[in-house]
Amino acid sequence: MKSAIVLGGGMVGVATALHLQRRGWSVTLVDRREPGRETSYGNAGMIQAEAVRPYPMPRDLATLLKIATGRTNDVRYSLSSLHLHIEPLARYWWHSAPKRHRDAIAAWARLIAYATGEHDVLIREAHADNLIRRAGYRAVYRDAAALEHSIKDAEEDQREFGVKFRVLSGSELARAEPILRDDLPGAIHWLDTWTVSDPGALVTAYAELFERSGGTIVIGDAQSLRQTATGWSVATDKSRIDAASAVVALGPWSPDLLHQFGYRIPLVRKRGYHMHYSGGASLDLPMVDKSNGYAMGPMAKGIRITTGAELTSPDALATPVQLASAEASARELIDLGKRAEPDPWFGTRPCTPDMLPVLGPSPRHPGLWMNFGHGHQGFTLGPATGRLLAEMMNGETPAIDPAPYRTERF
Repeated sequence: MKSAIVLGGGMVGVATALHLQRRGWSVTLVDRREPGRETSYGNAGMIQAEAVRPYPMPRDLATLLKIATGRTNDVRYSLSSLHLHIEPLARYWWHSAPKRHRDAIAAWARLIAYATGEHDVLIREAHADNLIRRAGYRAVYRDAAALEHSIKDAEEDQREFGVKFRVLSGSELARAEPILRDDLPGAIHWLDTWTVSDPGALVTAYAELFERSGGTIVIGDAQSLRQTATGWSVATDKSRIDAASAVVALGPWSPDLLHQFGYRIPLVRKRGYHMHYSGGASLDLPMVDKSNGYAMGPMAKGIRITTGAELTSPDALATPVQLASAEASARELIDLGKRAEPDPWFGTRPCTPDMLPVLGPSPRHPGLWMNFGHGHQGFTLGPATGRLLAEMMNGETPAIDPAPYRTERF
Protein backbone atom coordinates (compact mmCIF):
# COMPACT_ATOMS: atom_id res chain seq x y z
CA MET A 1 0.00 0.00 0.00
CA LYS A 2 1.28 3.47 -0.87
CA SER A 3 1.85 5.69 2.15
CA ALA A 4 1.99 9.43 2.71
CA ILE A 5 2.48 11.98 5.47
CA VAL A 6 0.43 15.14 4.93
CA LEU A 7 1.80 18.11 6.85
CA GLY A 8 -0.90 20.66 7.63
CA GLY A 9 -4.36 20.31 9.15
CA GLY A 10 -6.10 23.17 7.36
CA MET A 11 -8.61 22.82 4.55
CA VAL A 12 -5.88 22.13 1.96
CA GLY A 13 -4.11 19.45 4.02
CA VAL A 14 -7.28 17.67 5.16
CA ALA A 15 -8.72 17.62 1.64
CA THR A 16 -5.44 16.31 0.22
CA ALA A 17 -5.40 13.54 2.83
CA LEU A 18 -8.98 12.58 1.95
CA HIS A 19 -8.31 12.41 -1.78
CA LEU A 20 -5.21 10.25 -1.27
CA GLN A 21 -7.16 8.00 1.07
CA ARG A 22 -9.86 7.51 -1.59
CA ARG A 23 -7.16 6.17 -3.89
CA GLY A 24 -6.11 3.50 -1.44
CA TRP A 25 -3.21 5.29 0.21
CA SER A 26 -2.35 4.92 3.89
CA VAL A 27 -2.27 8.53 5.10
CA THR A 28 -1.17 10.19 8.33
CA LEU A 29 -2.16 13.84 8.81
CA VAL A 30 0.28 15.81 10.99
CA ASP A 31 -0.15 19.27 12.51
CA ARG A 32 0.82 21.10 15.67
CA ARG A 33 -2.87 21.53 16.58
CA GLU A 34 -6.14 19.80 15.85
CA PRO A 35 -7.42 20.33 12.27
CA GLY A 36 -9.00 23.61 11.22
CA ARG A 37 -7.61 25.84 13.99
CA GLU A 38 -5.25 28.08 11.97
CA THR A 39 -5.90 30.05 8.75
CA SER A 40 -8.84 27.86 7.70
CA TYR A 41 -10.64 28.78 10.92
CA GLY A 42 -10.55 32.51 10.47
CA ASN A 43 -11.77 33.28 6.96
CA ALA A 44 -14.99 34.94 5.83
CA GLY A 45 -16.76 31.57 5.49
CA MET A 46 -17.31 31.49 1.73
CA ILE A 47 -16.78 28.82 -0.94
CA GLN A 48 -16.43 31.35 -3.72
CA ALA A 49 -17.60 30.08 -7.09
CA GLU A 50 -17.53 33.63 -8.45
CA ALA A 51 -13.87 34.27 -7.55
CA VAL A 52 -12.51 33.59 -11.04
CA ARG A 53 -9.98 36.43 -10.88
CA PRO A 54 -7.10 36.26 -8.38
CA TYR A 55 -6.40 39.57 -6.67
CA PRO A 56 -3.75 41.55 -8.60
CA MET A 57 -1.59 44.18 -7.01
CA PRO A 58 -2.82 47.68 -7.92
CA ARG A 59 -0.61 49.28 -10.58
CA ASP A 60 -2.18 52.72 -10.94
CA LEU A 61 -0.44 55.51 -9.09
CA ALA A 62 -3.58 56.86 -7.41
CA THR A 63 -4.40 53.55 -5.69
CA LEU A 64 -0.78 52.94 -4.70
CA LEU A 65 -0.64 56.42 -3.15
CA LYS A 66 -3.82 55.72 -1.18
CA ILE A 67 -2.23 52.55 0.21
CA ALA A 68 1.08 54.28 0.92
CA THR A 69 -0.63 57.09 2.83
CA GLY A 70 -3.02 54.83 4.74
CA ARG A 71 -6.18 56.13 3.06
CA THR A 72 -7.63 52.71 2.22
CA ASN A 73 -8.73 49.93 4.54
CA ASP A 74 -8.16 47.14 2.00
CA VAL A 75 -4.40 47.08 2.58
CA ARG A 76 -2.30 48.37 5.45
CA TYR A 77 1.38 47.91 6.19
CA SER A 78 3.90 48.20 8.98
CA LEU A 79 6.76 50.46 7.88
CA SER A 80 9.23 48.72 10.20
CA SER A 81 8.60 45.33 8.53
CA LEU A 82 8.15 46.51 4.94
CA HIS A 83 11.66 45.35 4.04
CA LEU A 84 10.47 41.75 4.57
CA HIS A 85 7.93 42.17 1.79
CA ILE A 86 9.87 44.16 -0.83
CA GLU A 87 11.04 41.25 -3.00
CA PRO A 88 7.74 39.30 -3.12
CA LEU A 89 5.81 42.55 -3.60
CA ALA A 90 8.04 43.51 -6.54
CA ARG A 91 7.34 40.14 -8.15
CA TYR A 92 3.65 40.50 -7.35
CA TRP A 93 3.61 43.91 -9.07
CA TRP A 94 5.34 42.42 -12.15
CA HIS A 95 2.88 39.51 -12.39
CA SER A 96 -0.06 41.91 -12.00
CA ALA A 97 0.56 43.50 -15.40
CA PRO A 98 -2.55 43.01 -17.58
CA LYS A 99 -1.27 40.24 -19.86
CA ARG A 100 0.37 38.25 -17.07
CA HIS A 101 -2.72 38.69 -14.91
CA ARG A 102 -4.83 37.33 -17.80
CA ASP A 103 -2.67 34.19 -17.80
CA ALA A 104 -3.15 33.85 -14.04
CA ILE A 105 -6.92 34.26 -14.42
CA ALA A 106 -7.06 31.45 -16.98
CA ALA A 107 -5.19 29.04 -14.68
CA TRP A 108 -7.05 30.21 -11.56
CA ALA A 109 -10.52 29.95 -13.08
CA ARG A 110 -9.87 26.31 -14.05
CA LEU A 111 -9.41 25.50 -10.36
CA ILE A 112 -12.38 27.59 -9.20
CA ALA A 113 -14.62 25.64 -11.60
CA TYR A 114 -14.11 22.57 -9.39
CA ALA A 115 -14.55 24.32 -6.03
CA THR A 116 -18.21 23.79 -5.13
CA GLY A 117 -18.44 20.38 -6.80
CA GLU A 118 -15.51 18.96 -4.83
CA HIS A 119 -16.80 20.50 -1.60
CA ASP A 120 -20.27 19.08 -2.28
CA VAL A 121 -19.00 15.50 -2.26
CA LEU A 122 -17.18 15.99 1.04
CA ILE A 123 -20.05 17.94 2.64
CA ARG A 124 -22.47 15.11 1.97
CA GLU A 125 -20.10 12.35 3.10
CA ALA A 126 -19.11 14.32 6.22
CA HIS A 127 -22.80 15.00 7.07
CA ALA A 128 -21.97 18.70 7.27
CA ASP A 129 -24.84 20.16 5.26
CA ASN A 130 -26.13 21.92 8.39
CA LEU A 131 -23.12 24.26 8.11
CA ILE A 132 -23.78 25.24 4.49
CA ARG A 133 -26.08 27.72 2.81
CA ARG A 134 -26.24 27.78 -0.99
CA ALA A 135 -27.70 31.26 -1.50
CA GLY A 136 -24.67 33.38 -2.37
CA TYR A 137 -23.58 36.67 -0.84
CA ARG A 138 -23.96 40.37 -1.63
CA ALA A 139 -21.28 42.88 -2.55
CA VAL A 140 -22.65 46.19 -1.28
CA TYR A 141 -21.63 49.55 -2.74
CA ARG A 142 -21.80 53.05 -1.29
CA ASP A 143 -20.77 54.72 -4.54
CA ALA A 144 -22.97 54.49 -7.65
CA ALA A 145 -20.05 54.84 -10.07
CA ALA A 146 -18.15 51.99 -8.39
CA LEU A 147 -21.28 49.83 -8.63
CA GLU A 148 -21.65 50.53 -12.35
CA HIS A 149 -17.99 49.67 -12.95
CA SER A 150 -18.34 46.40 -11.03
CA ILE A 151 -21.49 45.48 -12.96
CA LYS A 152 -19.49 45.71 -16.21
CA ASP A 153 -16.80 43.42 -14.72
CA ALA A 154 -19.49 40.98 -13.55
CA GLU A 155 -21.04 40.91 -17.02
CA GLU A 156 -17.62 40.07 -18.48
CA ASP A 157 -17.18 37.24 -15.96
CA GLN A 158 -20.63 35.95 -16.85
CA ARG A 159 -19.81 35.90 -20.57
CA GLU A 160 -16.38 34.33 -20.13
CA PHE A 161 -16.84 31.98 -17.17
CA GLY A 162 -20.60 31.55 -16.73
CA VAL A 163 -20.60 33.27 -13.34
CA LYS A 164 -24.14 34.01 -12.15
CA PHE A 165 -25.19 37.23 -10.44
CA ARG A 166 -28.09 39.59 -9.94
CA VAL A 167 -27.93 43.36 -9.65
CA LEU A 168 -29.98 44.87 -6.82
CA SER A 169 -31.08 48.49 -6.88
CA GLY A 170 -30.99 50.46 -3.66
CA SER A 171 -34.68 49.76 -3.00
CA GLU A 172 -34.29 46.06 -3.81
CA LEU A 173 -31.33 45.83 -1.45
CA ALA A 174 -33.37 47.53 1.29
CA ARG A 175 -36.15 44.97 0.86
CA ALA A 176 -33.68 42.05 0.83
CA GLU A 177 -31.83 43.28 3.94
CA PRO A 178 -34.28 45.50 5.86
CA ILE A 179 -31.78 46.05 8.68
CA LEU A 180 -29.38 47.93 6.39
CA ARG A 181 -29.55 51.68 6.04
CA ASP A 182 -31.76 52.44 3.07
CA ASP A 183 -29.76 55.04 1.13
CA LEU A 184 -27.22 52.75 -0.58
CA PRO A 185 -27.10 52.74 -4.41
CA GLY A 186 -27.27 48.96 -4.65
CA ALA A 187 -25.43 45.63 -4.61
CA ILE A 188 -24.33 42.68 -6.69
CA HIS A 189 -25.75 39.39 -5.45
CA TRP A 190 -23.32 36.62 -6.40
CA LEU A 191 -25.59 33.62 -6.69
CA ASP A 192 -23.34 30.55 -6.92
CA THR A 193 -21.14 31.07 -3.87
CA TRP A 194 -21.85 28.92 -0.82
CA THR A 195 -21.47 30.26 2.71
CA VAL A 196 -20.43 28.44 5.89
CA SER A 197 -21.64 29.26 9.39
CA ASP A 198 -18.49 27.87 11.05
CA PRO A 199 -15.45 27.41 8.77
CA GLY A 200 -13.37 25.65 11.43
CA ALA A 201 -16.22 23.19 12.07
CA LEU A 202 -16.35 22.30 8.36
CA VAL A 203 -12.63 21.46 8.35
CA THR A 204 -13.21 19.41 11.53
CA ALA A 205 -16.09 17.54 9.85
CA TYR A 206 -13.84 16.67 6.90
CA ALA A 207 -11.10 15.56 9.30
CA GLU A 208 -13.55 13.32 11.18
CA LEU A 209 -14.59 11.80 7.83
CA PHE A 210 -10.91 11.09 7.16
CA GLU A 211 -10.55 9.37 10.53
CA ARG A 212 -13.78 7.35 10.13
CA SER A 213 -12.41 6.11 6.82
CA GLY A 214 -9.25 4.79 8.47
CA GLY A 215 -6.96 7.81 8.41
CA THR A 216 -4.68 8.82 11.28
CA ILE A 217 -4.32 12.33 12.71
CA VAL A 218 -1.41 13.07 15.05
CA ILE A 219 0.17 16.09 16.70
CA GLY A 220 3.68 16.62 15.42
CA ASP A 221 6.42 19.01 14.39
CA ALA A 222 6.54 19.62 10.64
CA GLN A 223 10.01 21.12 10.97
CA SER A 224 11.28 17.66 11.96
CA LEU A 225 10.64 16.32 8.44
CA ARG A 226 13.62 14.30 7.21
CA GLN A 227 14.42 12.36 4.06
CA THR A 228 15.22 8.69 4.69
CA ALA A 229 16.49 5.80 2.61
CA THR A 230 12.90 4.71 1.94
CA GLY A 231 11.06 8.03 1.85
CA TRP A 232 10.25 10.56 4.57
CA SER A 233 9.83 10.70 8.32
CA VAL A 234 8.53 13.20 10.87
CA ALA A 235 8.48 13.37 14.68
CA THR A 236 5.10 13.27 16.41
CA ASP A 237 4.04 13.44 20.06
CA LYS A 238 4.00 9.64 20.13
CA SER A 239 6.87 8.51 17.91
CA ARG A 240 8.63 9.15 14.62
CA ILE A 241 6.53 8.01 11.65
CA ASP A 242 7.69 7.04 8.18
CA ALA A 243 6.07 7.05 4.74
CA ALA A 244 7.13 6.85 1.12
CA SER A 245 5.82 10.35 0.36
CA ALA A 246 5.28 13.62 2.19
CA VAL A 247 3.01 16.53 1.27
CA VAL A 248 3.78 20.07 2.47
CA ALA A 249 0.40 21.77 2.93
CA LEU A 250 1.34 24.23 5.67
CA GLY A 251 -0.03 27.40 4.10
CA PRO A 252 2.10 30.43 5.03
CA TRP A 253 4.58 28.27 6.97
CA SER A 254 5.41 26.05 3.98
CA PRO A 255 8.42 28.04 2.66
CA ASP A 256 10.04 27.99 6.11
CA LEU A 257 10.03 24.19 6.10
CA LEU A 258 11.10 23.88 2.47
CA HIS A 259 14.02 26.24 2.94
CA GLN A 260 15.95 23.52 4.76
CA PHE A 261 15.76 21.42 1.60
CA GLY A 262 17.11 24.22 -0.58
CA TYR A 263 13.85 25.66 -1.93
CA ARG A 264 13.31 29.40 -1.82
CA ILE A 265 9.65 30.09 -2.56
CA PRO A 266 8.51 33.71 -2.10
CA LEU A 267 5.17 34.52 -0.51
CA VAL A 268 3.31 37.75 0.05
CA ARG A 269 2.08 37.07 3.56
CA LYS A 270 -1.18 38.96 4.13
CA ARG A 271 -2.41 39.03 7.70
CA GLY A 272 -6.16 39.27 8.29
CA TYR A 273 -8.26 39.80 11.43
CA HIS A 274 -11.75 38.84 12.48
CA MET A 275 -14.12 39.53 15.36
CA HIS A 276 -17.61 38.29 16.24
CA TYR A 277 -20.47 40.52 17.38
CA SER A 278 -23.68 39.57 19.16
CA GLY A 279 -26.80 41.22 20.49
CA GLY A 280 -27.47 43.37 17.42
CA ALA A 281 -29.29 42.84 14.16
CA SER A 282 -28.82 39.71 12.04
CA LEU A 283 -27.99 39.70 8.34
CA ASP A 284 -29.84 37.43 5.94
CA LEU A 285 -26.77 36.81 3.77
CA PRO A 286 -23.09 37.64 4.14
CA MET A 287 -22.01 40.89 2.53
CA VAL A 288 -18.81 42.57 1.42
CA ASP A 289 -18.59 46.33 1.89
CA LYS A 290 -16.69 47.16 -1.29
CA SER A 291 -16.02 50.75 -0.26
CA ASN A 292 -14.30 49.81 2.99
CA GLY A 293 -12.53 46.53 2.35
CA TYR A 294 -14.12 44.03 4.73
CA ALA A 295 -16.60 41.15 4.77
CA MET A 296 -19.42 40.67 7.27
CA GLY A 297 -21.59 37.62 7.69
CA PRO A 298 -23.77 35.62 10.08
CA MET A 299 -21.83 32.87 11.84
CA ALA A 300 -22.48 30.42 14.65
CA LYS A 301 -20.83 32.84 17.12
CA GLY A 302 -22.57 35.96 15.81
CA ILE A 303 -21.80 38.32 12.97
CA ARG A 304 -18.16 37.94 11.91
CA ILE A 305 -16.24 40.86 10.42
CA THR A 306 -13.20 39.79 8.41
CA THR A 307 -10.63 42.38 7.33
CA GLY A 308 -8.48 42.93 4.26
CA ALA A 309 -4.69 42.53 4.18
CA GLU A 310 -2.04 43.75 6.60
CA LEU A 311 1.64 43.50 5.64
CA THR A 312 3.63 43.01 8.81
CA SER A 313 6.22 40.65 10.27
CA PRO A 314 5.13 37.07 11.08
CA ASP A 315 5.74 37.49 14.81
CA ALA A 316 4.31 41.01 15.15
CA LEU A 317 1.73 41.68 17.84
CA ALA A 318 -1.85 42.30 16.79
CA THR A 319 -2.42 45.80 15.41
CA PRO A 320 -6.11 45.61 14.49
CA VAL A 321 -6.40 49.08 12.93
CA GLN A 322 -8.25 47.62 9.94
CA LEU A 323 -10.68 45.83 12.23
CA ALA A 324 -11.47 49.04 14.11
CA SER A 325 -12.07 50.85 10.83
CA ALA A 326 -14.22 48.00 9.48
CA GLU A 327 -16.24 47.90 12.68
CA ALA A 328 -16.90 51.63 12.52
CA SER A 329 -17.98 51.30 8.88
CA ALA A 330 -20.23 48.33 9.67
CA ARG A 331 -21.93 50.28 12.44
CA GLU A 332 -22.91 52.86 9.83
CA LEU A 333 -24.83 50.11 8.03
CA ILE A 334 -26.40 47.98 10.78
CA ASP A 335 -26.85 47.61 14.51
CA LEU A 336 -23.77 45.45 15.06
CA GLY A 337 -24.20 44.77 18.77
CA LYS A 338 -21.24 44.18 21.07
CA ARG A 339 -17.96 42.39 20.58
CA ALA A 340 -18.35 38.74 21.55
CA GLU A 341 -14.65 38.15 22.27
CA PRO A 342 -12.05 40.08 24.24
CA ASP A 343 -9.41 40.02 21.49
CA PRO A 344 -9.50 39.70 17.70
CA TRP A 345 -8.36 36.56 15.93
CA PHE A 346 -5.69 36.94 13.25
CA GLY A 347 -4.05 34.67 10.70
CA THR A 348 -1.97 34.84 7.53
CA ARG A 349 -2.99 34.29 3.91
CA PRO A 350 -0.21 32.70 1.81
CA CYS A 351 -0.15 34.56 -1.53
CA THR A 352 2.37 33.68 -4.23
CA PRO A 353 3.66 36.56 -6.39
CA ASP A 354 2.07 35.08 -9.52
CA MET A 355 -1.22 34.50 -7.65
CA LEU A 356 -1.31 30.73 -8.31
CA PRO A 357 -0.85 27.88 -5.81
CA VAL A 358 2.34 25.85 -5.61
CA LEU A 359 1.17 22.37 -6.56
CA GLY A 360 3.07 19.25 -7.54
CA PRO A 361 6.28 17.28 -6.95
CA SER A 362 9.41 18.94 -5.63
CA PRO A 363 12.07 19.26 -8.34
CA ARG A 364 14.95 17.56 -6.51
CA HIS A 365 13.50 15.36 -3.74
CA PRO A 366 11.60 12.22 -4.84
CA GLY A 367 8.43 11.68 -2.83
CA LEU A 368 8.21 15.28 -1.58
CA TRP A 369 5.10 17.12 -2.80
CA MET A 370 3.70 20.62 -2.32
CA ASN A 371 0.18 22.08 -2.07
CA PHE A 372 0.08 25.63 -0.70
CA GLY A 373 -0.03 29.29 -1.71
CA HIS A 374 -3.77 29.63 -2.36
CA GLY A 375 -3.87 33.27 -1.31
CA HIS A 376 -7.33 34.29 -0.12
CA GLN A 377 -8.93 31.06 -1.39
CA GLY A 378 -7.42 28.10 0.48
CA PHE A 379 -10.78 27.39 2.09
CA THR A 380 -12.49 27.51 -1.31
CA LEU A 381 -9.89 25.58 -3.29
CA GLY A 382 -8.63 22.97 -0.79
CA PRO A 383 -10.74 20.07 -2.10
CA ALA A 384 -10.04 21.01 -5.75
CA THR A 385 -6.25 21.19 -5.40
CA GLY A 386 -6.32 18.21 -3.03
CA ARG A 387 -7.90 16.16 -5.77
CA LEU A 388 -5.47 17.43 -8.40
CA LEU A 389 -2.42 16.62 -6.26
CA ALA A 390 -3.76 13.17 -5.34
CA GLU A 391 -4.27 12.40 -9.03
CA MET A 392 -0.68 13.42 -9.76
CA MET A 393 0.72 11.40 -6.85
CA ASN A 394 -1.30 8.36 -7.87
CA GLY A 395 -0.06 8.44 -11.45
CA GLU A 396 -3.44 9.38 -12.92
CA THR A 397 -4.10 11.88 -15.67
CA PRO A 398 -5.03 15.04 -13.77
CA ALA A 399 -8.46 16.56 -14.31
CA ILE A 400 -6.77 19.76 -15.49
CA ASP A 401 -3.28 20.57 -16.74
CA PRO A 402 -1.11 21.15 -13.64
CA ALA A 403 1.67 22.97 -15.52
CA PRO A 404 0.74 26.53 -14.41
CA TYR A 405 1.08 25.50 -10.74
CA ARG A 406 4.38 23.59 -11.07
CA THR A 407 6.66 23.84 -8.06
CA GLU A 408 9.85 24.66 -9.96
CA ARG A 409 8.54 27.90 -11.46
CA PHE A 410 10.23 29.88 -8.69
